[in-house]
Amino acid sequence: MAAPDPLQLAAAVRNACVRAALDGYEQAQIAGLCQEGAWEAAVDAMRMVDLRTILQESAAAADSLPQRHD
Repeated sequence: MAAPDPLQLAAAVRNACVRAALDGYEQAQIAGLCQEGAWEAAVDAMRMVDLRTILQESAAAADSLPQRHD
């Protein structure tokens, strides 16, 4: 099992957090929350990002890469 590249893993986590925040903020705005409430919803959405899934997907992607034999 190959270890995922740390930069790719960090980028995947960042992208998941940004998507969650944008979606949470948009949904809160649609629901009629004020900007402060929408921001709180965005932060909560980031807190709920499933890190285990990101790690599993990153590990699977690393395993699908050709192995280097240095």
